[in-house]
Amino acid sequence: MDTNKRPETMARIQTQEQANEFIDQQVAEVRAQVGDRKVLLALSGGVDSSVVAALLIKAIGKQLVCVHVNHGLMRKGESEQVVEVFQNQLDANLIYIDATDRFLDLLKDVAEPEKKRKIIGGEFIKVFDEEARKLEGIDFLAQGTIYPDIIESDGVKAHHNVGGLPEDMQFELVEPVKLLYKDEVRVVGKALGLPASMVDRQPFPGPGLGVRCLGAITRDRLNALREADAILREEFDYAGLNKTVWQYFIAVPDMKSVGVKDGKRYEGWPAIIRAVNTTDAMSATIEEIPYSLLHKITDRITAEVDGINRVLYDLTPKPIGTIEWE
Repeated sequence: MDTNKRPETMARIQTQEQANEFIDQQVAEVRAQVGDRKVLLALSGGVDSSVVAALLIKAIGKQLVCVHVNHGLMRKGESEQVVEVFQNQLDANLIYIDATDRFLDLLKDVAEPEKKRKIIGGEFIKVFDEEARKLEGIDFLAQGTIYPDIIESDGVKAHHNVGGLPEDMQFELVEPVKLLYKDEVRVVGKALGLPASMVDRQPFPGPGLGVRCLGAITRDRLNALREADAILREEFDYAGLNKTVWQYFIAVPDMKSVGVKDGKRYEGWPAIIRAVNTTDAMSATIEEIPYSLLHKITDRITAEVDGINRVLYDLTPKPIGTIEWE
């Protein structure tokens, strides 16, 4: 039997009752697979890794070791939420690494998008590798693989170690949600008691805000981006658009224009709003945002965020524009 193939008879998980049955089944399977040994998980705070963490905590408790690496490119409040939910509420065995300075120092003066991605991805592997080698008795690696990952890689997960850990660190994989679609993972997460703000979180690129702070990243512009993005998400939540828009975020380019504040001319960056809907991310349409809401977001960002003096709305569908700017 191909354990990477979803059975045709497997019903979609849509209700809490179905989710609870799935959870009970996976808890039993994980306990049978792991026994009394330890499991390592890179906990990003995204939907998939968070649901896997909560499921494994239910199954094996402190035998799960979660490592959360804050690379300084997270959205506002995300790392804090990971600590609050998993360490404070679920009593997880959580290792929190604040590697902000390490990442931002490496990214200094690097403007080319692909080079930025490689630096962020490569350094994450190094940090995770360093932490993994400090631990003893780890036999398993948990991953938030979901069914679309398997389909896209022709039945084999493209990376059998998180982000490509060194070959001498071989683990047996634990992938409890690998036969689920994203919407099913969200249902399971809610049944496990995770907060909606975490379970319903929109897609977020691995390099984080590193690909939305366009060009060479500076700390002041990164901070402005983080604050502006938080305002956008807050206003979309208030307006109910978080339930209808697939992805929405701010990008801040490395350029300035003249503005006026407190009766004086000053230079500031533009904040570019991107809000798209899609079913497969291969193409995307632009969400029609009410002008009253755009005005409110503009007023808040320009008044509350130091360094930003313009707000723009990106009206480009995919194709021709990609969803992310970099």
